[in-house]
Amino acid sequence: MLIEALIALCLLGAAVVFVAPNRFAHKLAVGFSLPPLVISLYMYFAFDGSGNALLGGDIAYETFTQWLQLGSYTVNYHMGLDGISLPLVVLSTILTTLAILSAWTPIDERQSQFYGLMLFLEASLIGVFGALDFLLWFVFWEAVLIPMYFLIGVWGGPRRKYAAIKFFVYTNIASLVMFIGYFALVFGLGDSVSSTGLPEIAQALRAGQLGSLGIIGPDMLALAAFVAMFLGFAVKVPVVPFHTWLPDAHVEAPTPASVMLAGVLLKMGTYALLRFNFTMLPGQAEILAIPIAVIAVISIIYGALLALAQSDLKRIVAYSSVSSMGYVILGLIAYTVYGVGGATFQMVAHGLISGLLFMTVGVIYNTTHTRMVGDMAGMAEKMPVTAGVFVAGAFAYMGLPLMAGFAAELFIFLGAFESTVLPYAPLFTAVAMFGIVIVAGYLLWAMQRSLFGPFRLETDYEIGPAALHDVVPLVTLVLLIILLGSAPMVFFESIQDATLDIVATLGGGI
Repeated sequence: MLIEALIALCLLGAAVVFVAPNRFAHKLAVGFSLPPLVISLYMYFAFDGSGNALLGGDIAYETFTQWLQLGSYTVNYHMGLDGISLPLVVLSTILTTLAILSAWTPIDERQSQFYGLMLFLEASLIGVFGALDFLLWFVFWEAVLIPMYFLIGVWGGPRRKYAAIKFFVYTNIASLVMFIGYFALVFGLGDSVSSTGLPEIAQALRAGQLGSLGIIGPDMLALAAFVAMFLGFAVKVPVVPFHTWLPDAHVEAPTPASVMLAGVLLKMGTYALLRFNFTMLPGQAEILAIPIAVIAVISIIYGALLALAQSDLKRIVAYSSVSSMGYVILGLIAYTVYGVGGATFQMVAHGLISGLLFMTVGVIYNTTHTRMVGDMAGMAEKMPVTAGVFVAGAFAYMGLPLMAGFAAELFIFLGAFESTVLPYAPLFTAVAMFGIVIVAGYLLWAMQRSLFGPFRLETDYEIGPAALHDVVPLVTLVLLIILLGSAPMVFFESIQDATLDIVATLGGGI
């Protein structure tokens, strides 16, 4: 019942904070966010499961009971974790606590409602990573949209309503496409399944029990469902060309919401791709390996080039997320232990690094009231700790050894280069590696112009070192990034074990 305890604590905290006086909201929100964080860390270090939860492996912290009966299908309340989902639950609780801490300065109105929505968002995210029945999972999946819509639309920038509506419409339509694809598989399986549970569906598909649906044969049905689910999840990731909602959402969102959006919400898409497409339908992934790898590489290079063309620090970090998620897609389609495991590791690493950079940009904006690179210079002289943290986050993004980004990209490149599923794997890997050069270009350019040289600021504000409550979340994230990069096996061992069954069908190697 530990997963339920996490969700219940977050929902209780959301309800209490939502109606509390504004002057107490921040402290209450921090207080309610700490128990889920502590429990999730306990769950991780006490975890002793093995295998993949969808493919017959151990399911840790499992809860199973019948929920609904829909015709011949049973909908169960089925929750549980394995080595893939548990690290993402921990990531969610860590970033929620730090994002709430970072909200002290920028959120100065309707604090109670803001922090209540942040805790509700955390509960929904934990549900997404813990649910093992599709309809239960879909409830949490859609619930995530509600708080994020209001966080952007109420506390965002000048174009917040446009950005919030665009975010909601894009992701909601994508969810509908994905929903149709999944239930096409359920109906195609017919009497061979009796529930909408993810393990039952995954194992039935792996066993070749998919039949025809009307005039559509099983092979075409599986391929069409794969494409529908891929398109639905690709919008959430997002990959090129479905990325256009992301920069608007990031630029208009308040800093804590941007941290959660880049740090965890994007991982919902890659996590779902891994769980649904690449776990349930490996044969179709192999058929579409080249188009998927092309999408991954285009996202890596094009996302990085878009970041290079920006002068707004927040847009730079936003577009860099498109590039980083391309590496995840490349790792998944490699179908090797290091490829798929590295993709999962990259979800966690990117969550920490992108969260750090968005928080740092937020601290700079709180002081200078500008995010434009051309409006400032020599910020390291006035804000040395903040500048140092920005440099650390940038080098983590560039893959500096002993930082989380390096370990994640190394795993992905090793796995992708040795892939036997992806034709021309060394070529795709080499092109993807070139993205690191572009990343270094735009981050070094941004740092050189804004942080170093003689001090200059176009806005008329007094500049000084950031407050302690702004610095603590930044330093915490830097330490976590270094810890994950210095000892990657702390997370990677459990991830690796859960990927073995995924890649085994296609003979995946390292």
